[in-house]
Amino acid sequence: MAEMNPWSVIQLIAEKRIEEARDRGDFDNLPGQGSPLQLEDMSHVPEDLRMAYKILSNAGCLPPELEERKKMTQLLDLLENCKDEQESVRGMQKLRFMIQRARMRSQRHIRIEEEDPYYTRLLARLSALDKTSPCR
Repeated sequence: MAEMNPWSVIQLIAEKRIEEARDRGDFDNLPGQGSPLQLEDMSHVPEDLRMAYKILSNAGCLPPELEERKKMTQLLDLLENCKDEQESVRGMQKLRFMIQRARMRSQRHIRIEEEDPYYTRLLARLSALDKTSPCR
């Protein structure tokens, strides 16, 4: 008698449980049903690191370069809604420092170059803030 592959047994059990759940209607009315999947763009991550990045991302951990971008975006959001002139100036100085620091990092870390679409969006938002700032 041929030896059974343990993975095929697990696959059969999983498929049976999925069919039972489908028959019970467990997959009906799920959020996003009928909409296209929102696939995350992982093209910037080397293929052999994508699974690790995804696991860390799902756990709420970001690589340092993405954490830096997240902080810059949060600071921009705060600046757009800031009513205090002094606080706004300090925030803009901090953001400019963060951008400068990011530019000076080695190739392993975040680099914001003029060709980077993020750089263009960041400049556009900063320009809009400068125009609305009362301390021009």
